[in-house]
Amino acid sequence: MIRITESAQAHFRKLLADQPDNTNIRVFVVNPGTPSAECGVSYCPPDSLESDDQLLPFSGFDAVVDSSSAPFLVDAVIDFEVQELGSQLTLKAPNAKAKKVDDDAPLIDRVEYMIQAEVNPQLANHGGKVSVNQITPEGIAVLQFGGGCNGCSMVDVTLKEGIEKELLARFPDELTGVRDITEHQRGEHSYY
Repeated sequence: MIRITESAQAHFRKLLADQPDNTNIRVFVVNPGTPSAECGVSYCPPDSLESDDQLLPFSGFDAVVDSSSAPFLVDAVIDFEVQELGSQLTLKAPNAKAKKVDDDAPLIDRVEYMIQAEVNPQLANHGGKVSVNQITPEGIAVLQFGGGCNGCSMVDVTLKEGIEKELLARFPDELTGVRDITEHQRGEHSYY
């Protein structure tokens, strides 16, 4: 579920050495499965364990994951990098904002997962988002833009040069194109 690099494990062991005995780390997601999902790591003293927590054993400590966060931490990686100007602990959880779907899930679910996990985090930088409305029998993914994308002057470029290319590369034998059904209205919400 979670991979913790050797350097991150060493960092955690060093931090935990100054904590009470049997303290571990807790890895969690606040607002899992939503666009506002945030991941975190904290100390987990023995008296804060819940009956449905999962314990993932690592060298010298356990990573504790609560049951609501677990599905959203699949493929997560925690790393610790020492650089010239300091060090940095990173937690990358590609499924925090959208629960990973199986490879044999219906096409619309797999496309929506890709949109939520990979496309929307990029669009969020401009206050935008997109969702899948339907997939036609001809293999056209019908998309609905919102937020800063609604009325944006670059939405056609985003659709054809970004989203369509990514979707067709990921689902070459299942999708033939994309179509935008958004009724774009310019306004203060639009990103220019």
